[in-house]
This record gives sequence, C-alpha cells and structure tokens, in this order.
Amino acid sequence: MFEQCALESKRPGPRLRERLQRLRWHLQQAMALDHGPLASGERWLLNWAGVCLILGLGVAFICGYHAGFLRLNTLATAHPDWVWSCLTLLGDERMALALAVLFCWHRPRLLWALILAGLLATGTSRGLKELIDAARPPAILPVDAFHLIGPALTHASFPSGHSITAAVLGGVFIAHTRWIEIRLLLLVLAVLVGLSRVAVGVHWPLDVLSGLMVGALAAWVGGRLAGRWPSPAGWLGIHLAVASLAVLAAVSLLIDGGGYPAAAWFGRLIAIIILASVALRYLRIPAMGSLH
Repeated sequence: MFEQCALESKRPGPRLRERLQRLRWHLQQAMALDHGPLASGERWLLNWAGVCLILGLGVAFICGYHAGFLRLNTLATAHPDWVWSCLTLLGDERMALALAVLFCWHRPRLLWALILAGLLATGTSRGLKELIDAARPPAILPVDAFHLIGPALTHASFPSGHSITAAVLGGVFIAHTRWIEIRLLLLVLAVLVGLSRVAVGVHWPLDVLSGLMVGALAAWVGGRLAGRWPSPAGWLGIHLAVASLAVLAAVSLLIDGGGYPAAAWFGRLIAIIILASVALRYLRIPAMGSLH
C-alpha cells in the first residue's frame, strides 16, 4: 500500500499531464505547418561560405594572417564602444541559445536545424581552436598600438567563435525564410558581429572570415540533417530541454555581461524579453484546437 502511494506521488498531477498533453498537441500542429529549409536559402549559405573562403585565402596568401587588423580596428573607433560591445554580445553562445526560444514555439523544425548546426559548429570551433591555438592581437601587439574594448584575450584566436555563433544563428534563419529583406538583414548583422571582434581588439580579420564561413557551412549541414531526420523536432523532451537551457542562458545574461560592461544593459534587456516570452508561452499553453 505504501509503495503504491509512493508511486502515485511520483506521477505528474492531472494539471501537469494536461499541460504536457496540450504542449505535445501544439508541437504536432506546429510541425504540420512548419516547412524545412528552402533551396534558395541553402544557396545563400553556400554562396556566403564561398565568398568568405575566397576572401580568406586571398588575405592569408597575399597579405598574411595579421593583415587588415590595425586598419579596421582604427576605423571602428569612429563609433562608440557600446555599439561594438552590444554587437559582440550578440555572438555570445548564451545569447544565441536564449534567442532560439523566441522562435521554437511556432518553428520546431527550425529549432531542430539550429540545434544540429550549433552542435556541429561548436565541435568544429573548439577543435580548431585547440589544434591551432593562434595568438590573439593582445598577445602580439603593444597595448597602445590598437583600441581594446573588454578583456585582453591572448590565445585560441582561430577561428572566431562569436562569428561562428552569429553565422549559425543567422544562417539557419536565412535558410528557413523566403523574405530576401530578412536574409539581407541577418547576413549584414552576422558580418557586423564578426567585425565587432576586430573592433574590440581580440581577433584578426582572417579569424572572422573563417568563423563566418564555418558558421554558414554548419547552418547548411544542420538544415540538411534536420530535413533528412525531422522527427526529433516534434519531441517534447527536446523542446522543453531547449526552453530550459534558454532560461538558464537568459538568467546568466542578467548576471554577467560577458566582460563588456557597456553592453550589460543590452544583455539584461534581451534576457528580460526572453524570460517574459517563456512565461507567457509556457505558463499559459493554449487549449487544444487553437494555435496562437
């Protein structure tokens, strides 16, 4: 008798079961309405990666690994430090994870592509950084030779992780939207995030080009894999796990600005929006029969 009571106490209550059932129904409906990556969007990603590859090879073989840094870093000083700090914060992995929850409610296939692309990109980035371990500008140049914003990072320069993150996040959305204007906006934003890493003084331009290329390719591969294996996009466990991680990432942004005090307000603003969105959507799951 006591064992039966203990088992019953571990089972979710009727209200929780109802919420989970409604959320599962919602995911099934969203899966039916959501499309996979578009062929035109995938071509954008391949062209993006190709342009970055050509530019990167040109910089590396003609000008050298460190080429262009001082000029771009100096030009960036025409804009306030807080602008580059906010842009560079957009390339933080926590920011990408937090922002993903805004779109996973109606676009589970897109979310699944983003998960796969993120895993591929993270593995590639970590592997290349450990394998090459290139020195960053603060480790080579005198402190007074360039403009530094934030911490003076010295190791694991190649490729730029922030550029990869921005390219993955923007690239997955580029592959899933038909609006050319949105594609252009996301592409420009990803490039600006990459340039911000030169502006804050912690990456060489070649690191940024490589990061944008790796991120675009990861977004393309992630979309292809998600299209061939779409069923996990509708799994409730994956959906709730990403939502939970997004909440943790948002809370982290509330506490830590990633070493850029001028962008702390921006990180907190995004975090508040994320947390409010999660509260509105997951604490008030719509009844079965409506999809809003």
